[in-house]
Amino acid sequence: MYSLSTFIIVLLLRTHHVWSAYFSQFSLREPEYDPCYDNAGRPIRCIPDFINAAFGKPVTASSTCGQSGSSRYCSLREDAMGMMEEVCNICDASSKTRSHPASYLTDLNNLQNMTCWMSEPSIEYPHNVTLTLSLGKKYELTYISVQFCNRLADSMAFYKSVDFGKTWMPFQFYSTECQKIYDRNPNIKIGKHNEQEALCTDTHALTSVPNRVAFATLEDRPSAFEFEHSPVLQDWVTATDIRVVFNRLSPDQAELYGLTNEIGVNITDMDQVKQQYYYSVGELAVGGRCKCNGHASRCILDKTGNYICDCKHNTAGADCERCKTFHLDRPWGRATSENANHCVACNCNMHAKRCRFNMELYRLSGNKSGGVCLNCKHNTAGRNCHYCKPGYFRDLTKSITHRRACKACNCHPVGSLSRSCNQSNGQCICKDGVTGLTCNQCSKGYQQSRSPLHPCIRISTSGSTTIHDAVEVQVTKRESVDGWSKYRLIVLAIYKRDAGIRLRRGEQSLWISGKRTACKCPKIRVGKKYLILGQNDTNDISRPGIVFGTRTVVLEWNDEDLEKIMRFSKKEKKGQCPARRRF
Repeated sequence: MYSLSTFIIVLLLRTHHVWSAYFSQFSLREPEYDPCYDNAGRPIRCIPDFINAAFGKPVTASSTCGQSGSSRYCSLREDAMGMMEEVCNICDASSKTRSHPASYLTDLNNLQNMTCWMSEPSIEYPHNVTLTLSLGKKYELTYISVQFCNRLADSMAFYKSVDFGKTWMPFQFYSTECQKIYDRNPNIKIGKHNEQEALCTDTHALTSVPNRVAFATLEDRPSAFEFEHSPVLQDWVTATDIRVVFNRLSPDQAELYGLTNEIGVNITDMDQVKQQYYYSVGELAVGGRCKCNGHASRCILDKTGNYICDCKHNTAGADCERCKTFHLDRPWGRATSENANHCVACNCNMHAKRCRFNMELYRLSGNKSGGVCLNCKHNTAGRNCHYCKPGYFRDLTKSITHRRACKACNCHPVGSLSRSCNQSNGQCICKDGVTGLTCNQCSKGYQQSRSPLHPCIRISTSGSTTIHDAVEVQVTKRESVDGWSKYRLIVLAIYKRDAGIRLRRGEQSLWISGKRTACKCPKIRVGKKYLILGQNDTNDISRPGIVFGTRTVVLEWNDEDLEKIMRFSKKEKKGQCPARRRF
């Protein structure tokens, strides 16, 4: 006998005929309120309505009567006297009134006038007849029901596919001889170790409900009462396609269909036996819900006409099986009655549009955050775009979400050790003897050396002035630059130069401050020759050349002094000059 759950399914099916069309379209209606959120706007588990997922869906039959010309079929019926009589009819696919197409299996059925699909009569054995139903998307199934119009099949099987018919797996077997037909033990017990095993049973032949086979997908499965926490059973009831395979109509066809015209006279004519050997089904019903993993309350048609979930909780996919773009701060999870497991947006401080999930970071955060931002913009960096990339520092006057939250360090390429700076105050890392926020000045007690490795060198602390440089120059041009007078020079001769100074013949610049120019200290004219003595006294490496300072002397050139200068130069080279010379 059938179990209580199977009888409930049958009862639902009997009241389901009139409303099947309504139920199949119900999920397309816009709900009056969003059941995926509570009154406070918090996400909660939601599921689509329970429907007959097979209604109106296409069914492909491997055999349909009358497709290759009209065929005769016969059945036994009880007459008014209670006697069994043979009734024969013609099946012709070209005639609307005599055809029995597979589309009758999922149309709107009426118990008073049921339309039936019928296979081509055949006595071949073995001879399998299949019905393949495409649901269009993944469903979580509660039952599969087959309503026969003539006789119940002795041996039949249900198969399911989860990849739209690419592969198939057994769902349930029915036979009075399970071991012989399907090589399966009919007495297998289902435990938690084999909850996805297809069973074989003969209960369909013992039922008190005539001509119907109903398979309850969760019947006798131990985890059925913990379904929302059982991924095994969730996979077990999931299907995109259903296939019904009829393997045998009767164990003994001749005995089952032995008819008599007169009492005691057996009909052995094979053509008459063939007319009685066919499958006839009035309804193929599949009860279930559109699979949305608890993140949608209905399914809709997308722009391409495919059936998909109307996903909420920041989920995406045909089955709401993943988090939508940029909502990857937590791992995706199926919604339960305790936790909606809604997807959370990554925290990128408005500097990125893409992110990825990192499980290790999620675990280290105490299962709070695992999002890693990708391609941070606006000169930011970090898993949350929360600090400035090298070469930039935080502008604390602006929020971290501001497009200009990071300012360029602008570290001097010569005075700094790198292009990076302190993230808080923008201070660049200066070389020895260099100072300033961007390392663009020599420290107190240092002077410019024009060496890229050591741009600032220490100034001698002696009371005397050492002549570091002695050069003969000719002034060719004068111009004003930022309050300074800049003279273009031609270095004609170098009589002495400091070891740390790179001074060459040719074009050079002489910088004199505006104050010294105003008082004509020194007085320099374009076109004249001069002798420049002393040392470069500058702390500003942004003015390349000779900078006139407190230890610099400019003398108008006198050819009579050339002999003295040459004599001192020779002594200098021979080391005969005193260690220090006073001006």
